[in-house]
Order: sequence, then structure tokens, then C-alpha cells
Amino acid sequence: MLLAIDCGNSNTVFAVYDGDEQRGVWRIATDARRTTDEYAVWLTQLMSLRSLSVPAITEAIITTVVPGTRRHLAALVNNHFNVEPLVIRDPNVELGIKILIERPEQVGADRLVSAVGAHIRHPGDLVVIDFGTGTTFDVIDGDGNFRGGVIAPGINLSVEALAMAGALLPRVNVEKPDKVIGGATVPAMQSGIFWGYVSMIEGMVPRIIGEYGKPMKVVATGGLAPLFLDVTDVIQAVEPDLTLLGLVEINRRNRP
Repeated sequence: MLLAIDCGNSNTVFAVYDGDEQRGVWRIATDARRTTDEYAVWLTQLMSLRSLSVPAITEAIITTVVPGTRRHLAALVNNHFNVEPLVIRDPNVELGIKILIERPEQVGADRLVSAVGAHIRHPGDLVVIDFGTGTTFDVIDGDGNFRGGVIAPGINLSVEALAMAGALLPRVNVEKPDKVIGGATVPAMQSGIFWGYVSMIEGMVPRIIGEYGKPMKVVATGGLAPLFLDVTDVIQAVEPDLTLLGLVEINRRNRP
């Protein structure tokens, strides 16, 4: 079985796959100070609840955008599962796509892995919107190559910034408000966040497609993606596990 690890700025996702079948998936807040043994105790206990044993893990693959976590995650796999992991961005790991931008080394590993997953699930020219710590709009061509994109502040980051900068403004949940015009502070903030991001999506995507010059399918991913599926015609599909799908495919491409 394969242990796939996706370490993002906010959360780290661990998933076990038997071929293409996902046997378990678990999330923990990303913390660069978390030790190898802390990961091991937490993960193995959760695996046992799904009747998944440590010796059953024969392969592993890791992607991380938080440099301080790499050493501990690799040690987790080496020391507690006795497996040598593939690590995205290592020279010996082939993604199977081209990075057709000016500074390919600057692209986050998670964006590249999601590009692989998106192309496998939706062949053709794509805009992939990822609602993560940052909201990214990535352009994937019909051959699956990464063509660049847009990075905007993430939704939760905007909520935190608004609460920190406004002395009398509370932290609010991200949800669709009943009305656009808020009758009180909290619904007004929720409207600004929610409908503001809908407006950004509806403004940004046509600009991207117009500049690209071809019809494109728009796929959304990330924890908050389902919130936006039914409120705008711009998004055609939601794929919550694009990064994990990409990790499974990249692992397959790099194993004998």
C-alpha cells in the first residue's frame, strides 16, 4: 500500500491507498515543530482504527511547501514504516509534466502535483482553482503541462486579516449569507468575504481564458471549494482530493 503525505501551509493530509482505492485519509494542523515520533503515534493510532497495519505500507510519497517539515516527515516514513519515500522536487522524482514558466523552481510543489491530478481526472485545457491558504488559479494545457497562474490571498487568511485589523470586527465563519446586503456586522462581513470571492472568481476566470485563447474547463479543489459550486456557473467541477490523486499518479510514474 501507498502512504501519500500532502503538507500544506495550514494542514497536513495523510492518506493510504491500495492501488487507486483510498483506504483512509486524516488531517492534522501543520506545525514545523512537530516531531517524527509525534507524527508516528498520531498516525499509527488512526490507521489501526481502519485495520491498517504499519507493515502494509510498502511505498510512500511526500509533497510539502513548508521546508521545516520535510525532515520529520521523511524520518517518519523511514524510521517507523521502514520505507524510503519519494519527495516531490527531489531531482530523482519525475512529475511527467513540463513547467513552462520563467522561473519553474519557484512554483509550489503542491500546485504541480495538483496539476498532475487535474489532468488525469479532466484531460484538456484547465483552470484549477485551489481554495487553500492562498487562492490560486493555475493554467494546465491539454498535454498536462503547467503554464502559470494567479495567486491571491486565501479566504480564511482574509477573514483573519479583517478581524486583526478591525478592532471591533469579530472573526466570522465562511458561509453563504442569506442576503448580499448585511443587516448587521457579522452578515455584512460574511457577504463581503463570500460574494467578494465569487466576484473575484467570475472576474478572474474569463480574463484567464481570454488571455489563454482557448476554451477551458474550470475545476475547483480545496476544503472550501464545495461552497462555491452552486453559486456560480464558472466552476464546472469540484475535486477535493486533486493533490492526493496527483501523488498517487506521480508515485506510479516513478516506481518500477
